[in-house]
Amino acid sequence: MTDSIGAQEPTGPRPAVVARVDYTGAVYGSLLAASVVVGTDPLESFSRLQLVLLLLGTGVVFWAAHVFARLFGERIAEGTLSGRTVRQDFVAEWPIVKAAVPPALAVAVSPLLGLGPQGTLWLALCVAIAGQIGWATLAALRAGAAGRLVLVAGAANLLLGLLIALLKVALH
Repeated sequence: MTDSIGAQEPTGPRPAVVARVDYTGAVYGSLLAASVVVGTDPLESFSRLQLVLLLLGTGVVFWAAHVFARLFGERIAEGTLSGRTVRQDFVAEWPIVKAAVPPALAVAVSPLLGLGPQGTLWLALCVAIAGQIGWATLAALRAGAAGRLVLVAGAANLLLGLLIALLKVALH
């Protein structure tokens, strides 16, 4: 069989399509969680439950904002808004929320580790930064990046995490 310009179409089985996974939301969500932790003052009285809810709630609010922006920024303009695309966008942006879970869990288990307010915040910040580095590195690996580019992705996200940590030190 030939196509419209006369080239022969391949016959036989087509290669399997590999599902593309986008880790952008997870990297962003981890940085967002780190920012929430940085904004929490260890000298103020705060409840661990409040911080857990703030981390998860912020993730949900930003997830909804990203879904809304994608639906109204892309889908309507492209004329591709449908129930299917809405569900796809809900799922595609969900890693923003998932990235808030590990720092929230770190806050929840911090009493078991004997951590006070300041130790709790540093643990949550380190977990968020580790998540950010991990997601960025995994994204580079899954994209088939060369080893050097994988290191650059990890290092760039480490730098961003350290900048957030420095901001915490400077503000408090």
